[in-house]
Amino acid sequence: MTFLTLDLRATLVSLALGILLIILGGRLGAFFFIVMLYFLVISAIVTWIGTPYKKKRQLYEKSRGTKNVVANGAIPLVMASAFFVSAMAFTGLEQLMVFGFVGSVAAVAADKFSSELGVLDGEPLMIFTLKKVRKGVSGGITWFGLLMGLAGAFAISLSVVLLSGAFFTQALLYLIIGISLSGFIGTIADSMAGYFETKGVGNKFTSNGIASIAGALTAMAIFAILM
Repeated sequence: MTFLTLDLRATLVSLALGILLIILGGRLGAFFFIVMLYFLVISAIVTWIGTPYKKKRQLYEKSRGTKNVVANGAIPLVMASAFFVSAMAFTGLEQLMVFGFVGSVAAVAADKFSSELGVLDGEPLMIFTLKKVRKGVSGGITWFGLLMGLAGAFAISLSVVLLSGAFFTQALLYLIIGISLSGFIGTIADSMAGYFETKGVGNKFTSNGIASIAGALTAMAIFAILM
């Protein structure tokens, strides 16, 4: 039994994550929850795209487990928690924490688009050495994959623009560019971490976490300058 691309246990963990996001988010709880749900839906869609080709190349992963949920959802949850603490302490940093949340989600979405769609075209090169590697190898990048990663981050930015209402004071163009850039930086960080995976340092879950952290920090830095 799977929900979208999650197995049963991962679905239950995702549900718990969603409940925590709603609780910690307070007035923005629905916003946090919907953005993560949207990420899950578009991730399932890109996973299903090109299924016959992926199966033929043994690149298709039918379902994800709890480690995937934790790797993709831990940093967004941390940022939502930071939002809660900031609001309770009246620090005035709530908006910055929301940007961190959005940047982390954009990063994991960018990574998902890049990895699931990037294998459909082009010959990957290892990010640091630029030597050819087979498709699906961690750290391998293609121009098409990078473009798809940017598209994934852009998709998250559009959801934020549609859901943000009056909370964000920045111009919509700045929101879209900032979030898209944050997600793109995140997927680059994932590929860099992927290179070290091939050297026996880390795994795909730690790489996802690094991507999420990079996206969050980039978004917070960008919007700290703009605020």
